[in-house]
Amino acid sequence: MPSDSMSHEILLNRVFANSLSASGIWKLSMSNPPQPPIGYSVSITPSRPHIPSPDPEKISIPPPPLITPRFPPPKFQHDQTPPPLIKTPNVPSPANGLKTGSPIPHLSTPPGPPVFTSPVRPAAVPFRASPATPQPVAFSPGTSLSTCSPPNFSNGSQHQLSNDTEDDAVPVGESPYVLFSAHKVLKQKKQANVPSLGFGALVSPGREISPGPQIIQRDPHRCHSCGAYANIYCNILLGSGQWQCVICRELNGSEGEYRAPSKEDLCNFPELSSPMVDYVQTGNNRPGFVPVSDSRMSAPIVLVIDECLDEPHLWDLQSSLHAFVDSLPPTMRIGIILYGRTVSVYDFSEESIASADVLPGDKSPSQDALKALIYGSGLYLSPMHASLPVAHAIFSSLRPYKLKISETSRDRCLGTAVEVALAIVQGPSGEMSRGVIKRSGGNSRIIVCAGGPNTYGPGSVPHSFSHPNYPHMEKTALKWMEHLGQEAHRQNTVVDILCAGQCPVRVPVLQPLAKASGGIFVLHDDFGEAFGVNLQRASTRAAGSRGFLAIRCSDDILITQVVGPGEEAHIDTHETFKNDTSLYIQMLSVEETQSFSLSLENKRDIRTEYVYFQFTIQYLNVYQADISRVITVRLPTVDSVSAYLTSVQDEVAAVLIAKRTLLRAKNYSDAIDMRATIDERIKDIALKFGSQVPKSKFYRFPKEISLLPELLFQLRRGPLLGSIVGHEDERSVLRNLFLNASFDLSLRMVAPRCLMHREGGTFEELPAYDLAMQSDAAVVLDHGTDVFIWLGAELAADEGKSAAALAACRTLAEELTELRFPAPRILSFKEGSSQARYFVSRLIPAHKDPPYEQEARFPQLRTLTTEKRTKLKSSFISFDEPSFCEWVRSLKVVPPEPS
Repeated sequence: MPSDSMSHEILLNRVFANSLSASGIWKLSMSNPPQPPIGYSVSITPSRPHIPSPDPEKISIPPPPLITPRFPPPKFQHDQTPPPLIKTPNVPSPANGLKTGSPIPHLSTPPGPPVFTSPVRPAAVPFRASPATPQPVAFSPGTSLSTCSPPNFSNGSQHQLSNDTEDDAVPVGESPYVLFSAHKVLKQKKQANVPSLGFGALVSPGREISPGPQIIQRDPHRCHSCGAYANIYCNILLGSGQWQCVICRELNGSEGEYRAPSKEDLCNFPELSSPMVDYVQTGNNRPGFVPVSDSRMSAPIVLVIDECLDEPHLWDLQSSLHAFVDSLPPTMRIGIILYGRTVSVYDFSEESIASADVLPGDKSPSQDALKALIYGSGLYLSPMHASLPVAHAIFSSLRPYKLKISETSRDRCLGTAVEVALAIVQGPSGEMSRGVIKRSGGNSRIIVCAGGPNTYGPGSVPHSFSHPNYPHMEKTALKWMEHLGQEAHRQNTVVDILCAGQCPVRVPVLQPLAKASGGIFVLHDDFGEAFGVNLQRASTRAAGSRGFLAIRCSDDILITQVVGPGEEAHIDTHETFKNDTSLYIQMLSVEETQSFSLSLENKRDIRTEYVYFQFTIQYLNVYQADISRVITVRLPTVDSVSAYLTSVQDEVAAVLIAKRTLLRAKNYSDAIDMRATIDERIKDIALKFGSQVPKSKFYRFPKEISLLPELLFQLRRGPLLGSIVGHEDERSVLRNLFLNASFDLSLRMVAPRCLMHREGGTFEELPAYDLAMQSDAAVVLDHGTDVFIWLGAELAADEGKSAAALAACRTLAEELTELRFPAPRILSFKEGSSQARYFVSRLIPAHKDPPYEQEARFPQLRTLTTEKRTKLKSSFISFDEPSFCEWVRSLKVVPPEPS
């Protein structure tokens, strides 16, 4: 029978055993379950009160006027596109993470904010106006199509198109899916393979852009030797239709398809006119699959909920769950499982009552028990249009943990619950509709809502670290969880683990489950607003399955390291392609929020004018279409070090360096060692690529990459390597998130973005220095996983102005992060409060620098009166942490000048 720790209410106290009891299953029936209170709110309950909105009759907020920026206005690539609420110049796609088909409703709305009609002001020197995404070089139809633009020349009776005839006219072929740390490659191996700077690329296989790649619904032409795909840079023989592979230089036939009277006719082939295309094949190869009107909605979501929660956490969780099911589309199928000492699987077959089948949690469910459950009469996955009232009734029936046992000592059989959830997802009785069994088309998702560690049943650890056998039991549990995650991945099911509360969840044990399945692990302070947002975004983010990434590159280039959410796949293709030397990576999932970082080197001195890279992403998308996305990139080679450094993308290079560094920072001790490697890296770059100051031991850092040292300084002292994050569990979660994160989120986690609120509802982007803490201002600091809103003391004293500023800042924070997954915490506080330390610790301390250096790096100071500057200077508390300039000088390097 169920234990006393069952936290949901069993109404009428009727627990009866049905015919399944022989298999170890009990049936809980909740007749006439408590209905939600009339008019109950399903919105997320904020974990902290908002500052009330000013009375609109007392305070009038005028519409923001048009402001002439102090710097030249940014140029947008597509002027015809109307700007969003906050427009970042030169950003080709929505920033930071996830993109879904429909906007996700906000879970809470701030008091009436002003409307932002002006773009953010450009940043002060040396910061770029757009640190969010480096601008890929646009493809011009007139110049970038090498197969269509170069003139043909006679070759006997055939005409050949060369891709090397208009070197200067063809822009660098960088794709939104692939960001290189430099747009040129050094020819000399010794110069190119300097490890302190390095060369590499960030690949985002699941990124969604608009417009997307051109779609081709036919078989591709591939090189018979290496397997590369025909592409925009291939040489074409017009008379025969033969094409030359850019990777291995072999000549291939096209069965006459590429035979054309003129070069213009070849432009009709998307693969010969665009550097990125999608080859699409529809259909489904899963046995028993029955197509539905929207196959994306056929993949179910199973909530696995911790029932051992105290009352405050339970209230927040209930609000989040109510809002979550209200946000789901009507066709989405959902399952609900609770776990404590037992596993309760809720049955949706009867609309009038909420009932659950209960399995013991002390061991993995037997095949007989699962068979009795799956082939029974229960309905454990149901579409929202039929089960929404029952889901609300289930959530409302949850009750706080009754026993007087500490949070860490409560029995939780999380491992068993996930095993049961996997069986439910794969079972044949998932949904009955008119006698047809509709089975999941893949991409299923299990979302675990956990408030504590797994301490009962398989994969569990002892309640206390002092247990004499704890190290061995933890090692065993870790392996078991990893195996369970691998089994979930084999079944095309992703396991996301969303943790909340103050109870340590033993991250090292649970994280392998999410990681091996392709899911995500997120820690929250509570089950309130941020948890509710992530619950919704976890369920709606697009995810492909059965993904493989193949990387091919010119023979002169060597791939030395790959970091990302996948593992090397050993695929034997030599029967088809005898010289296939590509690197294959099995992706755990295909999501927009993820990326792979590649480290590249020269094998030898390069003698050609270009090097080529081809990335092929093969996966099943959310609609079960078989996609082969082919991206081909051509980079010019140069002898000049200065030309190479000019082409370096500081932000991409910084993110690649950060990922390589964080890969080795497995604990706090390693993190301290990695800070020292950052120091050595700066010194070595200055030594190898800079110049020595005459009559001095100091070196000048190369002016072409002047932004890089400051980005690495922020990495060194930030939450990833610094001492800002106190608990090792939190540091571990951040590290794993960062290693797999997209470029946008990775950059924000390294280098925070600082925006100061101005009168009229505009925001000015400033360097993330502590000089921004001006008493009469409100400041928003976006640090990726956290967004901070800081109100100066002088502003906070005016209740009306502070409320308006807070509302504007809150709206800006939501706009900046509305597509980001995981959703960040949004914290607000006043100057001088204890929480303000979170904000202060993430800003570069520049208040000790001489005034001329402050003005050079933070020009906004020049707009302050002498009185305000004096007041700002007196507001700082002295401490020993060096400023950026002091740190660089301590390395015997001259601080790079703002550029």
